[in-house]
Amino acid sequence: MAKRLLLGPIMILLLMGVVVGDQWISRQPLPESLRSLSHSIFGSGSSGNWPPGVLVFALVALLGVLAARELAGILADKGILASKRISTFAAVLGLLVSCCVPTSAGAADAVAVVSLSAMIVLAVSIVFFARHRTVEGVVAATGGALLAYVYLGLMFGFLLAIRRDHSVQALLWVVMVTKACDIGAYFTGKAIGRNKLIPWLSPGKTWEGLFGGMTLSVVAGVLGWRMVGDSLAHPPGILAFGAAAGLFGLVGQAGDLVESVLKRDAGIKDSGHVIPGFGGILDVIDSPLLVGPLAYWWLRWVDHFG
Repeated sequence: MAKRLLLGPIMILLLMGVVVGDQWISRQPLPESLRSLSHSIFGSGSSGNWPPGVLVFALVALLGVLAARELAGILADKGILASKRISTFAAVLGLLVSCCVPTSAGAADAVAVVSLSAMIVLAVSIVFFARHRTVEGVVAATGGALLAYVYLGLMFGFLLAIRRDHSVQALLWVVMVTKACDIGAYFTGKAIGRNKLIPWLSPGKTWEGLFGGMTLSVVAGVLGWRMVGDSLAHPPGILAFGAAAGLFGLVGQAGDLVESVLKRDAGIKDSGHVIPGFGGILDVIDSPLLVGPLAYWWLRWVDHFG
């Protein structure tokens, strides 16, 4: 508890620093040599300044790399032939695909790029794991690499896509309401939790904690609705933001349970020990991983239709 109370605010301050810095750098002019590249990626949306999400990408890429190494460790604990290098390669490739497909590309071309990158991960994994002229464990190891590509690449990349298409405030709001549920669930469960949610999968989670966490998500969503609404073309009302925040909190808890499946299957409690009191990087980002895709499509919908 003491470590959580100490490190929690520090991580929040670091996130705020990245968000403020990302907003500042997006207003700075690009060097002339990089403007043509920016225009080819962001099309008519390129303003001649640094593209939105430069610092966010750096943070997400760092977290993705560390999480990929943890995921490789989880797979190894399960007895699956895993490589930290291949997992990292797969995760980073997924992140790059999520934010660097040119906006001028059509839907079919964008799908083709994602499909091609998945094929690259598949081919590289098979060649790498069969390099010793043995097929033992290759199928499971290749599946683990594709898991890293989707789970830590494409899914995590939706946060980058949110920053690319929306304001940094929108991204901050999504992360804020998602983690609010984690915080509310933890402290409510500690205080009054009695009825276990899924004892065979996550013994520490309770129904009281879930409802407490969702309540805090709704509160956080309502408090931040103006900050996001001002950046949308057709902002919905405050009730829509509160409902969406509650849904994001619920899905975030499902994301925590998804990671619990991986850990319980490998027979471990935490994905790592990088962050005292919290566990590993995966233990911190598991809820935004699942919320990212839902939040992206919700923001896209309300931005067009209100």
